[in-house]
Amino acid sequence: MIEIYIDGASSGNPGPSGAGIFIKGLSTGPETYSVPIGIMTNHEAEYLALIHGLTICIEKGYKVVSFRTDSQLVEQAVEKEYVKKNLYQPLLQQVLFLKDELDLFFIKWIPSSQNKNADELARKAIQMNR
Repeated sequence: MIEIYIDGASSGNPGPSGAGIFIKGLSTGPETYSVPIGIMTNHEAEYLALIHGLTICIEKGYKVVSFRTDSQLVEQAVEKEYVKKNLYQPLLQQVLFLKDELDLFFIKWIPSSQNKNADELARKAIQMNR
């Protein structure tokens, strides 16, 4: 199974933001992505990291995937298919639509200490906004 570690980061809240995606479990070795995503809050950046990760999986034909995030907010929203704040509703709907394109999708919360690769990629992406 392919594991996708994701992280969103913002410099300020809101501020310049980035998404980091670290994909492992491929026969060709890991894939890394740093995606600048403009000005937004940290929570929005976390959702965008998941959306970009899902999009990459769909484009590359990765059908059985397990996502890892250090954002409990995102993990719980996806698991429950519900979010309180209206601001995040369109982002959650996009995630739910994209995940249905996959054969098997898992999402799991992990501590930040286990998500260093994705965190570094997200911080690098912040700098790419400037």
